[in-house]
Amino acid sequence: MKTFVFDIPDIIYLHEVPFHVANLDDLHQKHIRWLRTLPRVKPFYAVKCNSTPAVIRMLSTLGTGFDCASKGEIELVLSLGVTPEKIIFAHTTKPQSHIKYASTRGVDMMTFDCEEELLKISACHTRAKLVLRIAVDDSKSAIKLSQKFGTKPSVVKKLLERCKELDLEVIGVSFHVGSGCTDSLAYRQAIEDARHVFDTAVLLGFQMRLLDIGGGFPGKEGFQIQFDEFSKVINEALDKFFPADSGVQVIAEPGRYYVDSAFTLAVNVFAKKVVMDDSSSDPENDRVMMYYISDGVFGSLNCLIYDPAHTNVAPYLHRKRYRSIIWGPTCDSLDRVTATYWMPEVQVGDWLLIDNMGAYSVCCSSDFSFFDKADIYPVLSADVVEAQAPCALSSHIYLSLPYLTLWVRGGAVHK
Repeated sequence: MKTFVFDIPDIIYLHEVPFHVANLDDLHQKHIRWLRTLPRVKPFYAVKCNSTPAVIRMLSTLGTGFDCASKGEIELVLSLGVTPEKIIFAHTTKPQSHIKYASTRGVDMMTFDCEEELLKISACHTRAKLVLRIAVDDSKSAIKLSQKFGTKPSVVKKLLERCKELDLEVIGVSFHVGSGCTDSLAYRQAIEDARHVFDTAVLLGFQMRLLDIGGGFPGKEGFQIQFDEFSKVINEALDKFFPADSGVQVIAEPGRYYVDSAFTLAVNVFAKKVVMDDSSSDPENDRVMMYYISDGVFGSLNCLIYDPAHTNVAPYLHRKRYRSIIWGPTCDSLDRVTATYWMPEVQVGDWLLIDNMGAYSVCCSSDFSFFDKADIYPVLSADVVEAQAPCALSSHIYLSLPYLTLWVRGGAVHK
């Protein structure tokens, strides 16, 4: 987390409501980088990470698919103009009503990892195109998923045989190495594991044509392993185990990769308290500043508790700094944003910016104690509009935004 003070227009200052600035240019740049670095892998954006309509529309315009995990996410994506074939229902344990809904809306591609799920699918969606999720080694990841999702190698053949008995179509394999992965070779091993499952399925008569390599890709600079290193390992593994002439389509489910650095949260300092630190022997540092801001861990900053990827704090490098404690707005003592944060003194009415707030923040925010949830203001540069089919972007995105600023040379033009 990185914070700094900035000036804000009077109209927002008077409201004191926190807000996000969603930089759609950043999404565009991430997409161009993806196409250049992983040319064989089609991204299916993980809607659960951040379901802001402007994000969905922008990515749809850029041509991505969408990874949906519930009926509600499918409803949202379809309502924004995405077609069913661009959706994968990537949840291995789905409520039966959600499977029925997917069937009625033509969303056929979905994942599974157990016999019980197959029985529900066979009863509700006989046209389903199934993707078997396998458990892989995620021991080097901050967020491990294989203990909850994915079938073990010893069960693969039995499950595929059960699909045959139920006359269900299996088209591919998926996996997820976990989020915050610190070992790029985890992808290589997982891709090799998927190759073994493909071979088993082909022997049983399935026409296997899809490999889903999941998510877990970093979305901001400074992560232990950078995106380019992951990509190099993935490309080499694909060339070895699923060469370009194999006829297998490769997809992935990036979430935080696209949105993490695109969102900046602005919070208002609405209260302040100066506490003397009696234990300090340094008279220059005997004051502790306590600030109360308009968003906290029950809102957008919930990620500080639930998402291990949001742990870094970058202090100011200029002006005199004080040991500071930053609290969220609620009466709950759990609502603490930072315990010890060295920063310059700020005043009531000042605003702080917090970078890299796009992933798993907005989507988990609540209005606990009826404090306002942060608004979202997307921005998009004129250069990107001109570069990406202006008519398509203007009709697809402009009408969806409550407030859109086109940043151009010489100032801002408000739409």
